[in-house]
Amino acid sequence: MTYIDRRAARVLLVNAEDRVLLLCGGDPARPGLRWWFTPGGGLDSGETPAQCAARELAEETGLRVDPTELGEPVHHEVTEFSYREQHYRQNQHFFLHRVPSWEVDSAGFDADEQETITEHRWWSVAEIETTDAEIYPADLAALLQRCADTVRGH
Repeated sequence: MTYIDRRAARVLLVNAEDRVLLLCGGDPARPGLRWWFTPGGGLDSGETPAQCAARELAEETGLRVDPTELGEPVHHEVTEFSYREQHYRQNQHFFLHRVPSWEVDSAGFDADEQETITEHRWWSVAEIETTDAEIYPADLAALLQRCADTVRGH
């Protein structure tokens, strides 16, 4: 199988109630399949992961932050997936950004996002741990717990 290599950045957007924002969407090539995922996407040419994360956050949620506010990535992974019948190997960095609250504005969605992202929701760690829904990254609950422990200084 031939993969398209892609670099990406994603954001763990966490509110004051320790809920993380997830978007729900799917692949037009596989109608009926839906999954939940963090805001983010592929790096543009010459873009740093933090710049990409800030741009994607603005596009997908309406929240504008300076890339320096995101700090260093809290997680890194390489994942493989298919989308529109093409196979990708994605090297992605995750940034943690906390907000008191945020009302999602999807006006910045590009045409592809308008077609594929159908809803958003703030999730607690407990909800993530007990849901049957498909959520990415697969270890999101543990990742959020590690981030919370780091913030608390444990």
